[in-house]
Parts: sequence; C-alpha cells; structure tokens
Amino acid sequence: MLLVPRLGSGIPLVGRADELARLRGAVARAERSEASAVLVAGDAGVGKTRLLAELSADAHDRGALVLTGRCLDVREGGLPYLPFAEALAPLATTDDDVIAAAVRARPALARLLPLVAGEPEAGPDFAQLSAPDVHVRPRLPADLDLGQLQLFDAVLGVLTEVAGHRTVVLVLEDLHWADGATRNLLSFLASRLRSQRLLVIGSYREEDVYRTHPLRALLVELVRLPTVERVDLRPFVEAEARAFVEALAEEPLTAETVADLVARSEGNPFFAEELLASCASGDDVPAGLAELLLARLERLAPDTRRVLRAVAVASDAVSHAALAEVSGLGELELDESLREAVQHHVLVIERGFYQFRHALLQEAVYGDLLPGERTRMHAAYAARIRATPQGRGHEAKLAYHSLRSKDFRTALTALVQAADEAERLGAPGTALRHIEQALEIWDAVPDSGRPEGYDELRLLQEAAHYAGVSGDPERAIAFARSAVQTLSPDLDRARSAMAWRRLAESLLSLDSTCDEAPRAIERAWELVADGEPSRARAWVLATRAQILRGQQRLDEAWWSAETAVADARAAGVGGAEASALVTLGALADSAARVEEARQRLVEAVRKARAAGALHVELRALYYHALSHDDQGEIPAALDLYRQAIERAEETGLTWSSFGIGSRVRYVALRYTSGDWPEDRGERPNSSVSSTATTIMNTAWVHLLVARGRFAEAERLMPELRSQLRSDLWIALAASSGGIELAYWQGEYEEAVRRCREGIGWLDELSPRAIGGIRVGALGIEAAAAWAAAARLRADVAAAGAAVSAGEELLAHVRDCAERGRPRTDTLGPEGQAWLARAEAAASGLTGPADPALWAKAAKGFGYGAVYEQAICRLHHADALLAAGDTGLAAQELGEAHALAERLSAVPLRTAARALAKRGRIALPGLAPPRETVDLLTERERSVLERVALGRTNRQVGEELFISEKTVSVHLSRAMAKLGASRRAEAVAIAYDKGLLTKAAQ
Repeated sequence: MLLVPRLGSGIPLVGRADELARLRGAVARAERSEASAVLVAGDAGVGKTRLLAELSADAHDRGALVLTGRCLDVREGGLPYLPFAEALAPLATTDDDVIAAAVRARPALARLLPLVAGEPEAGPDFAQLSAPDVHVRPRLPADLDLGQLQLFDAVLGVLTEVAGHRTVVLVLEDLHWADGATRNLLSFLASRLRSQRLLVIGSYREEDVYRTHPLRALLVELVRLPTVERVDLRPFVEAEARAFVEALAEEPLTAETVADLVARSEGNPFFAEELLASCASGDDVPAGLAELLLARLERLAPDTRRVLRAVAVASDAVSHAALAEVSGLGELELDESLREAVQHHVLVIERGFYQFRHALLQEAVYGDLLPGERTRMHAAYAARIRATPQGRGHEAKLAYHSLRSKDFRTALTALVQAADEAERLGAPGTALRHIEQALEIWDAVPDSGRPEGYDELRLLQEAAHYAGVSGDPERAIAFARSAVQTLSPDLDRARSAMAWRRLAESLLSLDSTCDEAPRAIERAWELVADGEPSRARAWVLATRAQILRGQQRLDEAWWSAETAVADARAAGVGGAEASALVTLGALADSAARVEEARQRLVEAVRKARAAGALHVELRALYYHALSHDDQGEIPAALDLYRQAIERAEETGLTWSSFGIGSRVRYVALRYTSGDWPEDRGERPNSSVSSTATTIMNTAWVHLLVARGRFAEAERLMPELRSQLRSDLWIALAASSGGIELAYWQGEYEEAVRRCREGIGWLDELSPRAIGGIRVGALGIEAAAAWAAAARLRADVAAAGAAVSAGEELLAHVRDCAERGRPRTDTLGPEGQAWLARAEAAASGLTGPADPALWAKAAKGFGYGAVYEQAICRLHHADALLAAGDTGLAAQELGEAHALAERLSAVPLRTAARALAKRGRIALPGLAPPRETVDLLTERERSVLERVALGRTNRQVGEELFISEKTVSVHLSRAMAKLGASRRAEAVAIAYDKGLLTKAAQ
C-alpha cells in the first residue's frame, strides 16, 4: 500500500489561490483597523480546514494572534459556546500582560474560561448540554438574557482590547454543528465589527445546511451585513485534482490511476485521499469513506432511504415516473421522500431528473444494497426501458440493467446494438466496452438467443478494431490473436483472410510487435491470392503493401499497392483504395518524388472521406504532414497535423494511432519552432492504454526540461522508461529527455550513461535508427562538459573516460548517418543539423571547441528549429570566447539569451547569463532578478530542508516515510551536487544559491 501523508502534513496547498488571496486581503484590512467577517462555505472534505490552516500560519507569521475553535457534532444538542471557549482558552493562560489584564477585567468570561479568577457558579444554561435546536426558539427568562448579554459584551470587549494590542484572527470551524448560544454570540459579534483590528472567520458545510437547518436563518442575516463576505470553496478543477493526487502519492502513479482517482473524487481532496490510501479502484468505495458517507443518510426517513436505493440502482439521472414505478411508493410518499433528499443535499435536480450530489455517495449506497434488492430493482428498470423508448442510449441502458439482473439474452442483443450506436456517435472506447461485455456473456446465451449475423469471430474482430482506434494497441493485438485462434478449416476463406489482416494491422501499431506483422499478412494473402477482385482481397493487398514498404521491399510494396487500387476499384471498396494510395504516396516520398507523393496523399484523403474510412483518412493526413515535416517545412506540416488532430476529434479517433501520432508531432514541431504550448493539453482518459498515454507524454518531456521544470520531468521519466521497449518514440524521448535533464542539472557523467543506455534501447527496436543521431549528439555534448569539468579538477582519469565515451558516441552517430534508413531515403534538414551538432560537440572533447563547427551546427538548425539553434549559438559563443572573439560571441550570446527570455527557457537563460558573466559580456535587456537552475531533485530538497531544521537521518526518514538508508543516499547526492563535504555546509550553500528559501515546518 502507498504511504499517504494526511492533508496539511507536509503537502503544499494545491490551488485555492483566489480564495486564499481573498482571506489574506481580509487579514490585511484588519491590520488597517477595518474589522470584518468571512464565511467559508464548502462540502465536507473540500479543504476548508486546510485552507484556514494555511491562512492561520500566514497570519501568525505577520504577527497576528490566531484563535481557533471548533464545533462538535453532538446529536442531542451542542455544547454551548464550545468554539468560543476553545478559541479564547489561550487568553486565560497567556504570559502577555496586556492580554491577561484584559481577561481579568471581565469576570463574565469565567463562564467560558474556568481558569479566570472570580469564576461564578455555573448556571444551568452553561453546565449542561444545551437543548436540541428547534425551529421556533422560546424566549429566555430576563435574568438569563442579562447574563448572556454580559458574556457577549465581555467577549466583544476582550477581543477589541486585545486587537488594540495586536491584530486578532478568530477562526470558528464547523458552524453547521453550532448550538443556539454559539450562533447568537456569532451574530452579536458580526453586527458590531467596526474599527477593531479583528477578523472573524467561520466555516461550515454547505450541503449540511438544508432549508430548515437552524444555521440557515443566521447565514441569511449575516450576509446582509456590509462587514461580512462569503467565500465559496469549490471542488478542485481537473488540473488541481491531478496535482493534488500526484503530491499525495509517495511513489509515481500511472496515468490511468491518476485519471481514475481524479474522476471518482470529483475534485474533493478528502475523497481523493481516502481512495488513494486504500488503493481502491473500480466500484469499491473504501470502508471508512463508505461509512462516513452513509452516516449522513441514517438521519433520513426510511422511505427516503428506500428512494435513494432506487436512485443508486439507476446509476444515472432518473425521472420521477421511473422512481414511482421502481420504488413502489405512493405519489405522496415519494414526493415527501424526494423533498427530504433534495433539502438535505443528497439528491440534486438536473433538467427535471434526480441524481446524487456526489457519485461516491451513489457508489456507497449501491454497495450497501443486498444482492436480491439489486437484482429486483435492475429488472424493474430493464422492464420499464423495454416498454418506454429512451432515445439516445436506449440500448446501452437496457444492456446495463439486463446484465445486472442476469437477463443475458436481452443483454447480449442490447450490447451489440449499443456498440453500433456508440461507433456512429464517435465513441469507439464505449463501443469496445459493450463488445467486451458481449464476449463475456456469449457462452451463457444459447444459439437461439444470439443476435442475427453475429458470431464470436465477428465480435472479436470488432473488439480489435475498436481497441485499436480508441488508444489501446495491446488489447487490439490480444483480440486479433484470439480471432485467428477461432478460425476453423471450413470457414469462408475471405473471412479468414480478413481476420489475419486485422491481426497484421494491429501488430503494426507497436514497434515491439511489428516484426510479427509480415507473417500474419502473408497468411492472409495466401488465402485470397488466387481469387478474383473482392473486398477482402483489396484490403489484404492494401495492408500487405503497407507492411512490405516498412520492410524496405519497395518493388513488392509498389506492386501490392497498385494491385490493391485496381481490385478496390473493381470491387467498389473506397477505403481499401485510399489505403493503397497512402502507401503509394509514401513510396513516392521515399523515392524523392515529392510532388507525386503529395498528390497521391491528397487524393487518398478525399477518397477515404468519401468512403467513410476514417482511420485511413487520418493516416493519409498524417503522411501528408510528415512529407512536409521531413523537408523542414514546419508551417505547412503544422497546418496539416492540426487538420488531422481536428478531424480525429470530430470522429472520436483522438486516441487512435494516427490521432496520437499527429498530436505528438504537432507538439514536437511547436517545441522546435519556438511556439511553446502552455500546458499538456487534453489528456488520455482512463480507458486509453498506458502505452498510448506514454507516447503522448513523449511530446512534453523536452518542453518540461527546457522550461526548467525538472521535478515534473523527473516524475515523467519512470513512466517513459517502463514503456520504452514498446515504441521507438518512447525510447527516443526517454533517452534524449533523460540526457537533457541530467545535462542541465550539471550531472554530465550521468547524462553520458543515459546516452549509452538509450542507444542500447534504440538498437533493440531499430538498429542504427536515425533518432540515434540526436541521442548521440546530446551525449557527446555531455561528454565534452564532463571532460572540461574533470580537467578543471585535474582529474586525468575522469577526463580520459569522458573523451573516450565521446569518441565512441561520435562513431555511433556517424554510423547511424551513413547506414541508417531515413524515411525519405536521404537525411533531411533535421538529421543533417543534429549530425553537424554532434561533430561540433566532439571538437570540444579534448579542449576548446571549434567555433566554425558550432557556427555550421547553428546554421543547420536554421530551417526553423529556433530553440536548438539557440543552444548551438550558446556553444558557439563559448567557443568564440575561448578563441578570443568577444564581439561575435556577444552577438551569438545575445541571440540565444533573447530567445531564452521569450520562451522562458530557464536552463538556457541561466547558462547564457553565466557565460556572459564569465566573458564579461553585457546582455541587452537583462532582468535584474537572479535566477538559478535548481540542482536538487524534489526529494533531495525535502531531505535538506529537514536537515536545516536539525533533524537526524532517522527523524527525516520518519517524516518523509522513507528508510534511514534512503535519506543518507539523497543527502549524499545533494552534498555532491553542491560540492559540500559536511551537512551544515550543504545547507549553507543551498541557501546561498537560493535552492532553499524556507525550511520545512
């Protein structure tokens, strides 16, 4: 189980910037003698206490006296004045003479503060629990009214007098549990806020304050006062919830886990914490959380709980008529039950339908049902759906309730029809889930009850198709393998061929399985090779052409594609014709017949769209964009990738292989061209496979490193490494991103190690891959920096090792350039630029680099790769300084720094400023604040912060939930990076460099 720290114990506050700013503003006004009150409203678990704790700490740091009290949930009545008694208790024991004198001057406070001298005998209204709150409050006797008024005046007086000494922040939490006396005192104080240096903050659960709740009338009264404002604390938005979950976890979580936790918690921090702590998934709600959620419902009437069970079984928004039929209640009883559920904020009404306010509450109620109850209610819903058309989603609803009520015959037909509807609506992931469920119950339904025209083979083929286009290539392959295993010798040859073709196409989606595709497509071809033109033969030929091209069997690929076009036209199969045209276009591109290639690809897009072959259309758009991409024509490529992305979104194929591929290249080209996107954009949902999710993240790792967001990049690396053998893109990103991350943090030897490791990964997937030129060039740069640093330390052995590593990497780069296989047969502008960069970096292995070679590298990236060009200019300036050419060095350094400023590329900017300082070069527009690259990882900083507080390794380990040995490792690494030999020295250096600004509390 993951060790999860609780809210407020070491986790930085996530989000809440606006709310915290408003509260801090109220504190600032109180400091200016503008007293006010703030009511903080929010659901249970949304983070009210955490927010107020942050504010309290901030106010305390500003010199304010923070007094905090909480109400208790006492079912039979509340403890009178409990939050005030708790909040004011420190005043009775303070060493501050001014505060002590203010308390002693008000004997009436003895009712709240027993330690105050002269405490009167407790009257019955203070010694016992108050009576339960009622809606009509009886008038108190006159003597009690007078005593209460004296107490109220005493509380106001002491707060006013203390506020004259220092600002006072009074925090009263959980007012929804406040007794009548506490509410009266709060009302008294709020109405008398004038020019005191006083801020009163009250928090309450919004969902617990139903229409007849006793606090509701007070809230209406308070918000009318000019000195009172309300702050609504809403659930996290998705980005905040994601950041919160990632901060909670001790170890990195998979994208699927994070997405699931974010979706199920619906932005509620407490729910997210409980789900993560229990590692709950699927339909399971952690026992402790379920008990907490269900406890609220125990106060409701039995009929109301019965209705809630019916709503829970519906699983979706449900109409009044459906509840009347399923619950079995009469109209009046149902009305009263629904009214109570709505007033207590358990149900909400959306467009005339009822649904739970929070999905986890629905899960908890559903999980509490007895098996018989579930089955009967699901059957009742299924019967109603069969009798009453439901419009869109009818079959899906019928399938759901039929499955849960064990009516598999009805469910099977409904699932198949629901899958068809989902595909028409552009939701292949949903269609896949329906087909998977149909496969699960296939054997439980007799032949007579199965839908006409369907057999297991068809279901498996559809499942493979839907998995492939919804971003789950592994499952697509698994379903396609299962499909060919069901083939029998007497099956129609065309159907068998299409099953093998589907397998071959699925195998192409991953680099780790594409080597199996030729065998599968040849099995398909053997079955139709001697046949007449047909749909099956056209598709097999089109897929065969695609696979043969990948094997560099170009003449055979050309013949298969041309024959596929002829067969497709003869058989009227537009999709197969378009697919073959894409391959012909790619073949023409490889032969440097660029115009012919693009004409064929444009024709393929048109024909695929006319035939409704959406996946083929995306493939055609992708290859058309790639044709411009390979030639360094960035604007045209970006436009075509954007078209492919928009088309994928329109058709529900966002997470198909070419939908993802277009997104990855689009982000990569924006990175290259200096048009950096602000965030990571749309994220895959939880149904998308981990491989597809990781491929999407390959586009972002370089951006994170380039922006200096090293902690985020470091968290991404384990995910990339875990999938690196699945796809060449992942291996490239894991190796090149890892090298850059280590390089910019000054870990040059580690960067070289990662380069060697990455080359090994690439060679496993594609020996002498063209991407190896980039990986090798980055490694050579690191080797040159490693050698230079070793020479400064007079470490001959390390310098020799660095030079040897750099020369070895240069040999590999040259081998990739000479013997690798570019897509277009010749090395394009990008490849040529990285080759020039590798040669330039290698010239600096044994001493100052050759300025001419770095100038050539910078010019090579002139096709539009502005960020990589800026890095080359930085190195060029360094080489020029070593050669004594300060003038040109200043020009190159100024260009690099200007781009770094525009892009907020912190590592490049920091390096440019450091070089300018060393070379005594004045950079135009240099901002005065000094920024540094963060050398420390997130964990190293956490350890060092606690060391700064005097913690031992054992204590640090206990606070961070890691072993003492692990603490020692992190501390040693931090000391090595900082060049420190002692713990205290490391802390001092870190503070000096700005790497530690405030010790952890």
